[in-house]
Amino acid sequence: MQNVLIVGANRGIGLALCHFHAARGDRVIAACREPSPDLNGLGVRIETGIDVTSNDALIALCKRLSEVTLDRLVVCAGVLSREAFDALDEDAETRIRRQFEVNALAPLRVINRLLPRLGKGAKVGILTSRMGSIADNTSGGYYGYRMSKAAVNAAGHSLALDLAPRGVAVFLLHPGFVRTDMTEGNGDTSPEQSAANIATRLDDLTLEESGSFWHAKGQSLPW
Repeated sequence: MQNVLIVGANRGIGLALCHFHAARGDRVIAACREPSPDLNGLGVRIETGIDVTSNDALIALCKRLSEVTLDRLVVCAGVLSREAFDALDEDAETRIRRQFEVNALAPLRVINRLLPRLGKGAKVGILTSRMGSIADNTSGGYYGYRMSKAAVNAAGHSLALDLAPRGVAVFLLHPGFVRTDMTEGNGDTSPEQSAANIATRLDDLTLEESGSFWHAKGQSLPW
């Protein structure tokens, strides 16, 4: 039995991860801005008011979890918008900045503020995307999403180096093309299957592999 904190837990992959870990007997803490009906009915500990762009909210969460030593932290919160090169107007640039704030800076902020709760041997999963892979980019577009995910990949690798002396491992995880609100219901994988893959990947990975970039199904991905 592990203490598992899911950040961004009220829907999609985060909600599915809460279901998965609760079903296998872990002690689950679900952090979100507002709970969904499905999350309310799950019987896990819910911490609300958690905006990943707010330092105060994350500091308060760390204090509320003062009695908890986390074995696993998964950061799921993310946003996606579509920007084309020939439409980089002021609104598009605003959306790009928002994606950097939520997709790149927020995971770094979450891990920094919750570091006192991470015990030796803890594993941190950052949900990223293969769309942040420079080597894998063959179609262009999606400027804010691609750049923000490449940035969080860089942050995750640095975090792995910085947290290794504490015995904390950090992994970048591509969940697959998952049928969620973010993808407007498109995809080839259900949130439930993706969550199972993510949890299994984190089970199997070790501190020696910290800082690596993985498809949840098991393939190592190119940067």
